[in-house]
Amino acid sequence: MSRQSTAPNGRRRARFGATIAGLLAAGLAVGGCGASGETQDASHAEGGRTAPGTSGGGGAASPGYVAPGTATPGADAAAPEEGEQRTRPPAPDYLSTFALDVDTASYGYARRTLSEGRLPDPSTVRPEEFVNSFRPDYPRPADNGFGVSLDGARTGRDGWSLVRVGLATRAADRSGERPPAALTFVVDISGSMAEPGRLDLVKESLGLLAGELRDDDSMALVTFSDEAETRLPMTRVGESRGRIREVVEALETTSSTNVEAGVRTGYDVAVEGRREGATNRVVLLSDALANTGATEAEAILSRIEEERRQYGITLFGVGVGSDYGDDLMEKLADKGDGHTTYVSTSAQARKVFVEQLPAHVELRARDAKAQVAFDRGTVESFRLIGYENREVADDDFRNDAVDGGEIGAGHTVTALYAVKTRPGATGRVATATVRWLDPATRAPHERSGTVAVEALTAGIWDGGHDSLQLTAIAAYFADALRGGDLPGDPGLPALAERAEAIAGRSGSASVRELAEAVRQAERLRGPAAEPGDGASREGELRSGDPYS
Repeated sequence: MSRQSTAPNGRRRARFGATIAGLLAAGLAVGGCGASGETQDASHAEGGRTAPGTSGGGGAASPGYVAPGTATPGADAAAPEEGEQRTRPPAPDYLSTFALDVDTASYGYARRTLSEGRLPDPSTVRPEEFVNSFRPDYPRPADNGFGVSLDGARTGRDGWSLVRVGLATRAADRSGERPPAALTFVVDISGSMAEPGRLDLVKESLGLLAGELRDDDSMALVTFSDEAETRLPMTRVGESRGRIREVVEALETTSSTNVEAGVRTGYDVAVEGRREGATNRVVLLSDALANTGATEAEAILSRIEEERRQYGITLFGVGVGSDYGDDLMEKLADKGDGHTTYVSTSAQARKVFVEQLPAHVELRARDAKAQVAFDRGTVESFRLIGYENREVADDDFRNDAVDGGEIGAGHTVTALYAVKTRPGATGRVATATVRWLDPATRAPHERSGTVAVEALTAGIWDGGHDSLQLTAIAAYFADALRGGDLPGDPGLPALAERAEAIAGRSGSASVRELAEAVRQAERLRGPAAEPGDGASREGELRSGDPYS
């Protein structure tokens, strides 16, 4: 996503590197604890706001509501030092603003790395992608846009809670009407793709997809090694499924990896075959280990951004391989208003290309952003867990020229905060507002939800709260892998035990995989140090399967 902002450099991370959204997400069908997520909707044809204090559906605060004592949404918070990646300064405005994102590649690649006996590089660990790999059963709206819900619980450390903001779009009707898809697949056939689990998995995936797309959908195929070649121009699927499979089956690896040539040619084909009223998307399948041509992302990004802005063509990145260019792939998808995921097994490929991609081609929201306003009277400090490279300046929340995230049908987005409430405080903790543009009309809409101190009385590890616990386990796991110290971190052994307990109650293979990944990290790290409680960083805190 190309979120251009006039905010200071610290506001926007220099590092872009962080499915279709949620493509490897595991769906969670049990409720959370302490929910108080009333929602309301307001359309803002010119970006205006409902007057503070008024209520929409359910008595929630208006989309423009800012908690008493907070600064206005236009106020700037102090900017971090250049290059700082994971800590945030105090928040005089008590606002947190970010573009929505449901990438999951970081979690998938971390699991692959751990299974091979290696700890992932901390720079590749993005907590929001761990969290969004599990899909809670949030309320979904009957229309386009989002359902908004907030809940939370105490962490066990005095004054600290986890507050969860949950957003969900209406699921796709796989047998109902949807716009056709025009998908251009750009496939890496360089020598490095010969490793088992790379090109063979890509070919299997595309062969499966050919049987899932509708007759009115279109598909093109471009391959690249040292040069790029168009193997299949944009073709209606209808009577061409056999031809598509023949082209896919004939793919073989060759020499070096010229990602630039592949992306450039792929967009040429996508623009030439673009269909009005369709979902036009480039799908890049690669290990992203560029070694020929323009290997730096910045040399490739300008073309991607141009086609996104002019034609609305988005980019979906699917990573493969034990060695994977995570940073490059994430930058490319980020600039192309797209998403990334990672596959390493046939089961994962089937989930992405058979179960999810055909259902998720329909967009529910464009340029979606969230802003959470914390109440200065009840909140002492807060920290958004992850989303560092998705930050948006607070005063750009209602600036629709600033790019947000594209969210498809049936997706969920989760943002988790560590929040320290003031002793004895009561009342509102936070109001979360999501703003998006209608995919067809580009008219702006907003919905909001709230949570109060009284909803945070339960302990995070109390019984009956599997949904929120699973979100917490994923966040604490990611934070541990990158060396953080979130308040209330129980340590890897306890996280593994709790994931195993949830897997036992639910029978979920996805949660069982999470538990095993935590155990693998525990073994690789050896005897665990005492879990961090966040005290050292408090001054820096910014005040089938039911799971798939």
